[in-house]
Amino acid sequence: MDVAIVGLGMHPFGRTPTMSGLEQGAAAVREALADAGTDFKRMEFAFGGSQDSGNADSLVNLLGLTGLQFTNVANGCATGGSSLNAAYSAIKSGQYDVGLVVGFDKHDRGAFNPQPADWGLDDWYGETGLMLTTQYFGMKIQRYMHDHGISRETLLRVAEKAFRNGSLTPTAWRQKALSWEEIDNAPMVSEPLNKYMFCSPAEGGCALIVCRADIAHEFHPRPVYLKTAVVRSRNYGSFEVFSPAQPPEVADSPTVTASQAAFELAGVGPEDIDVAQLQDTEVGAEIMHMAENGFCDHGEQEQWLADGATEIGGWLPVNTD
Repeated sequence: MDVAIVGLGMHPFGRTPTMSGLEQGAAAVREALADAGTDFKRMEFAFGGSQDSGNADSLVNLLGLTGLQFTNVANGCATGGSSLNAAYSAIKSGQYDVGLVVGFDKHDRGAFNPQPADWGLDDWYGETGLMLTTQYFGMKIQRYMHDHGISRETLLRVAEKAFRNGSLTPTAWRQKALSWEEIDNAPMVSEPLNKYMFCSPAEGGCALIVCRADIAHEFHPRPVYLKTAVVRSRNYGSFEVFSPAQPPEVADSPTVTASQAAFELAGVGPEDIDVAQLQDTEVGAEIMHMAENGFCDHGEQEQWLADGATEIGGWLPVNTD
């Protein structure tokens, strides 16, 4: 059973003082339903999540008490992808015909404030500052730069591209392009990453309507067919956010194993991809994920960015919005 995306809705990201995170999620769902030419009563299931705005299944109070199966998903930055993976599997199994995927949030200003115990860690982990995710991101890209010859100029190029692409995207928070100099002179946060090299905790919402591929044209004249959706956790030796240690044995990151599985299931390879949307919590993540997804070798990002290969109109546009 193949799967298609037939509706998309998004509440603009940024700051919306007059709306709760839940209300922004509901707005995204309504837009997705309208895009699919259907209504909430038609939804047979929903998967969704929110970090700071309550349980996603509370959306039924705003959208309708229809009795559908609504499963809350909590997986950090991977909540949206995990929700899509669950929806894909639900339809692929043949159990359901059409359903909803939704994610939304309304973060406070400033860095996240997770507690060590919530992640199975002792107090020392927080006392050393490692629960502050900017520290982790800084450490990881600093080591990567040392090991693979990535320069600070490459970090600046990724940030400059991100702001420029954001200025072209109506739903993006940052609507103003920043110059190289503005980014370069921004205050340092966690070496080597400064203020404009991080995404900012914000608010907004996104929703998708997914269905069996053979009924997709009942909802939309131009459905997007979903080849696969894959989620992986880390292996021993992979240094990821909230890892308590780095063993001598270094393993591939879950990005590597997830992308390899996705390419295998879809029957394509990195060379077949025309545009890539990669996690860019900060500029280092985008750089590392270019290689971890197999688009280039480690260290080749330096030349790719210098040549403009990842720009809109480049050989492989990356993070176009």
